Formats: sequence, structure tokens, C-alpha cells
Amino acid sequence: MTNWSRRNFIKTAGAAGGTLVAVPSLSLNSNMMKTQKTIKIEATNSNFEREPLIRPFGFKGGYMSEIWQTAAWMKSGSGTEKVGLCTQNVLWSDANVFGNFSESGGNSVMYAMTDYALNQLKGYSFTSPVKMLEDISEDVYSYGKKITDNPDLRKTFALNALVGIDNAAWMLFAAENGITSFDEMIPEEYRPALSHHHKTVASIPLMAYSIPISEIKQAADDGYFFMKIKIGQPGTQNEMLEKDKARLTEIHKAIGHYRTEHSEDGKLPYYFDANGRYEKKETLLKLIDHAKKIGAFEQIAIIEEPFPEHAEIDVSDIPIRLAADESAHTDEDALIRIQMGYKAIALKAIAKTLSMTMKIANVAKQNGVPCFCADLTVNPILIDWNKSVAARLDPFPGLGTGLLETNGHQNYKKWAEMETYHPFSEAEWRKTKNGVFELDEDYYSKSGGVLTDSDHYKKMFSKK
Repeated sequence: MTNWSRRNFIKTAGAAGGTLVAVPSLSLNSNMMKTQKTIKIEATNSNFEREPLIRPFGFKGGYMSEIWQTAAWMKSGSGTEKVGLCTQNVLWSDANVFGNFSESGGNSVMYAMTDYALNQLKGYSFTSPVKMLEDISEDVYSYGKKITDNPDLRKTFALNALVGIDNAAWMLFAAENGITSFDEMIPEEYRPALSHHHKTVASIPLMAYSIPISEIKQAADDGYFFMKIKIGQPGTQNEMLEKDKARLTEIHKAIGHYRTEHSEDGKLPYYFDANGRYEKKETLLKLIDHAKKIGAFEQIAIIEEPFPEHAEIDVSDIPIRLAADESAHTDEDALIRIQMGYKAIALKAIAKTLSMTMKIANVAKQNGVPCFCADLTVNPILIDWNKSVAARLDPFPGLGTGLLETNGHQNYKKWAEMETYHPFSEAEWRKTKNGVFELDEDYYSKSGGVLTDSDHYKKMFSKK
């Protein structure tokens, strides 16, 4: 993306009467450019709530005790007000920031980036939220590197900070243009990658380090058939490997014999997430060899983000489908991972913005690489932002449906109360039944509620 000053851009845009300068990295449909309304952001504000967790949430060798839910408020020149939501995850987006600050300090830094971006957007005019994200992201990323004192800040940290802003922009875009459905809101160039209407989407729970085997077995008993299991446990590489081998053995012994109607072979697929903890290919291959020895190899559907991003390890020879997650910061990064041999992409509209997610999904589609949606332990409303993407992706190989991780119900102390904040809190399509979300005409007609205001979050800005 072009590296320019946000303030200079706003001045330029204002002098040109709101006309936006074309950015080479985006080729918008010409018809879309002619028909969409120019929206001016008249005023902005932000707020947040701290949501405690049931127990420490462990991955990447660290643990979280609470997660901040931030809200971005925007008011257009015509008086339309919208609130976009973001669930912050400092540990996921940049473990170095998490380690260098206190837990609250790291969250404060990301929140400061959100607030900074909102202040920079006052007076800005846009016709496309995708274009808006492109215009603001480089400046926000640079600001983040400054306030974290980290020149190597991961791009996902800035994208995570921009999720609520991006969502608010999409809601404004829909309202100002008379758009009432998520399908209609998707720009034409991204629709090939988001054209399905799945009747079911697999509901994927997360099994962190601390989750006992009994709970994993109970989840299988409850009908969950596709579970995300954290590997890459704390310790040296040898200690990590031995812990992960023991964990795999315990899991396979507990649920390896279960059967499901949702997979082609009838067996429960395993989905492991290493969060970049395996430093060498040889170490991962030892885990795979162990899986073969205990009869679990054939059930491993995905291993997500096994290696550190900077290692740039070619994975084309690894005999398991590897998925890129946090290393696929942008569409360009996703393409690099695909060229390295990654055969799946974990999409996170709730962590990398909907705008960037559409672009990543488009690249994956063009290269024949399947996608699925991973969680960030988000709130109930953001689950449906993610589900809106999962419901429209091509069926995942071997399963024939979309995939959506959601683990908030496992981790938040006040989950039941948080569910009431959803504008359609009692809708049946919000509930997991036998391991899936059942998506009917009501779900698609209401767009999962993502374009409908939440009274709870609106009240956070009631004095505006």
C-alpha cells in the first residue's frame, strides 16, 4: 500500500471535494464506483468493555485472563450512526507485544490505535469500506510501531485494532446505500469467493492446553465432530513435542473411535493449531510420525500455522493439509503462503477486518485453495460477522460444508449475558445443534443480524 500521511490524504481529499485517489492494489468494479453514495464521516468515538474469562486461556506459550470488547462509533454527514465491534486479542496478533507489556497495557496499546484511527477518519469521505481500510491501514500500522516501540510489529496487530472501524464503515455503507442484506453488500469482484448459501456450518469448539480430556470427550458426546485443539505447548522444543505427542495419544484414545455423518470416511477429523511454535520442519514431522504410529494420521484434517512466520519454510512436501492463519496478514501474504505449499487459509473477518478477509478469500479462490473461518474468542455479534463469511465459502474438502470456529461460550464468565446483546439473541440459527449451525431463509434474510443495531452497544454512545 502507498505510504502516505493520513492527514495529508484527508487534506487532499477535502481539496478535491471528496474525490478519492485510486490505489493500484484495488481494482473496484466500475459500475460499483458509479452507483455507490459518497459517505462523509462527520464524527467518531470509541469505548470498550473488559470481559473476564472463566479460566486462563493458554496458547502461544502464554495465558490471557480477560478480553477487551471495543466499540467504534461513526456518524455520517446525513446523520446516520453505526457502532462496529472488535474483540481484541493481543496475544494472538503479536505475542511480543503481549510479552513486553502487562495484559492491560497491551490491550491499552491496541485500543489507542483504534482511537487514533477514528480521530484520523473525522472528515474523511468514502464510497468503499475496502478503499477506506487501504487508505488508513498504513498510517495506523506506523502509529502502532511507534507506541509499541516495535519496528517489527505484526500487521495483524493493526488489522485487529481496525476491525470495529471496518465493521462500522460497512454498516454505514449499507444504510446509506439502502442495502439490506449481506449478499448485496459484497462487492461484485469478491462474490465468486463468497457465493454459497450453506444450509449448515460446522460449529468448531476450541480445546486449549488446559482443557481436560474429559471435556473433549463430552464435546464429542454432544455432537461436535470438528474440534480445534491447541498444540505447541510451553517449554523447549523437545518438551513441547513430548507434551504434544502425549496430548494427541490421549485425544485419539478418547474420541478416535467416534463416528460422524459429516465426514466422507465417517471418522472425526482432527484440527490442530500450533500458533507458530514448531521451529523446524523436522520437529513437526516427528509429531506426524507419532500420529501414524498410533493410527491418528488419517484423521488429521488440518494443522494450522505450525511454523514461525519469519522461518519461511516450504511445506509442499508435508503430507498433511497445512493452513496459514496469522501469517496470512493480507491478500499478498496469503498468496506467498500458497506458493510455499499451504493448502488452506484460515479467514478471520473478526480479526483482520471484513474488507481484508474478502480480498484474502478472493486470492484463495483464484488459486483453488479452500478457506474456513477461525475464531478469536469473539463476542456473539462478531460470531455472526464471521459466520456470514463461513456460510458463503466453498464447501471444505472432505466435509461438504462450511467451517466456523467459535469458542466464546467456553471461555467468557458472562457469556449468557453477552448473548442478550445480540439483536436476534433467541434466533435458532444462533444455536449449535449436533455440532452445526442450521442456516435457514430467516438467517439469510436477516444477514445474521450483523447489519442490525445492538441496543446494548448503542447505549455506550447514548450521550453523543
